Amino acid sequence: MKDVLWLVRNTLSKTFRKKRNVLLYIGLPFISIFIAFLVYGGSGVKTLHVGIVDKDHSQIATDTAHFLSGLGNVKTAAIPQSELKSQLADGKLDCAIIFEKGFAASVRSGNPAHIRMASIKGAEVTKFVQSYLYQYIDHIVSISKVSSGNEQTFQTMYDEFQNASYKVKTIHLQDLSQSSDLTYQTMGVLILFMLMSAFSLSELILAERENRTYFRLLSSPVSAGKYVLSNVLCNLIVMAVQIALITAAMKYVFHMTMNLSIWQLSAVMFLFAWISTGISLMMVSLSNSRSAFNSLQSLIAVPTCMLSGCFWPVEIMPKALQKVSDFLPQRWTLETLDKLQTGHPLSSLYLNILILIAFALCFFLFAIYQLSRNRNTHNFV
Repeated sequence: MKDVLWLVRNTLSKTFRKKRNVLLYIGLPFISIFIAFLVYGGSGVKTLHVGIVDKDHSQIATDTAHFLSGLGNVKTAAIPQSELKSQLADGKLDCAIIFEKGFAASVRSGNPAHIRMASIKGAEVTKFVQSYLYQYIDHIVSISKVSSGNEQTFQTMYDEFQNASYKVKTIHLQDLSQSSDLTYQTMGVLILFMLMSAFSLSELILAERENRTYFRLLSSPVSAGKYVLSNVLCNLIVMAVQIALITAAMKYVFHMTMNLSIWQLSAVMFLFAWISTGISLMMVSLSNSRSAFNSLQSLIAVPTCMLSGCFWPVEIMPKALQKVSDFLPQRWTLETLDKLQTGHPLSSLYLNILILIAFALCFFLFAIYQLSRNRNTHNFV
């Protein structure tokens, strides 16, 4: 064990002696948080700026505009018709509502008309305002129908409606889906960086074989098994530090609501660290040179992360590709985190955990078998 610890210390000191490697292994994973914020961080609740063009100049039009101004996250402003297009084009207004002459009369008659909505931002903006606006107008139309054309009855009921003793209060609920998406995206990109870190550290085995350091070590009391074990420990230490720093930054620096405990998140990601190490060792066992290893890396790292949904929701991919993702460990890692975020207890996800453990065992067993068979020292002469 003393030899293994010496190899671990020597490998880590040699690796992090270069500032470039500190940035690669420690600094680069923080990019995952910034990428997630770029994708999801700006999608919070925004204030809609609504312009009101009142050509009807009636009590109903004025009250309707007043109702809109009372909505949460809606700010209204009366504007002349001449400035409508320019303010929409400049982005000063998200949408505009035009009360044409005859609006009040049409509402009183029970057939609302002479009202238009203008926007260059599409239904995403207008649907929100429309849902409240049309509901309000429908209430007035109902009063008109009940009054049966009697002007005095309509006015009495309309005044009571405007001065109703009950009030509707709107409150904002926390959008947990946004915070879940933010965590999901962060972990997806972190998975890629963990894979890249494992590949880079395991590549040291090939590098030391090529420069004959590996064979000089084997001439000492250090065995091949101890050498590989030290590389595994280096991988796990580096990725454990990455996980600890990222989760701490998410909670205490960026104050992200993760919807699951830090220890659950760290445990699942550390399990993936074992998988990453197993994959990297398997690639080493299949490679006769660093160039072959790099070719395998380019075929495995980014493509499998893309198929697993690390960069976008897997649901948007074709069904055939979704089925392929079921055979990838990244997909099962993200699915486990997603279920934990939605309230599933860790004990109910034993199948997911067993599948991840099975992935790790398969990769390690394959690597051990292949490395035990590959004893040809002439490969690197």
